[in-house]
Amino acid sequence: MDSEELLSQLADIHLPQAVGLWPPAPGWWILALVLLILALFVARRYLRYSRLHKICNHALSELDRCYAQVAVAADDAADSSRLRYINEVNSVLRRVALVHFPQSASASLDGAAWVDFIKEKGESSAMTAEIAAALSFGRFQKQCQVDVDALHGFGRRWVSSLYLSPPKPAEPQGLSH
Repeated sequence: MDSEELLSQLADIHLPQAVGLWPPAPGWWILALVLLILALFVARRYLRYSRLHKICNHALSELDRCYAQVAVAADDAADSSRLRYINEVNSVLRRVALVHFPQSASASLDGAAWVDFIKEKGESSAMTAEIAAALSFGRFQKQCQVDVDALHGFGRRWVSSLYLSPPKPAEPQGLSH
């Protein structure tokens, strides 16, 4: 056999088929799965964030509604409107506590225990002795002298701290100072 005969027996070069778009390579499947998990995580966080904002805004609007009623009260009914306001603020704070801490016994707390719960769970740096007394025993008084503006600001700050601040890390049990 001569070389020409051998060359004539060879087939032409066949190019491989073009790489198709389907099915994707395993790396693309992994990337798609990671992106799907990330999208689900972001969507879940956004839904939680928007739900908390909605609840917080509802509680804050309730506090504002109570405050607006005190602001329009006549001077001769100032004591009764102030007592009603203290009771309404206490009611809103209790409802927020029940929604935010459903496993706690916050519904049954009163007096100093209720004030301690408020101090422990939320931002309470604006709580004065006057506000603490109004929240603990104000509803049992015939008249109560409390700065309504300060109480309103405290209530708004406390509710906002529960819903819009990052959660406080839990203290390890068994450690005492």
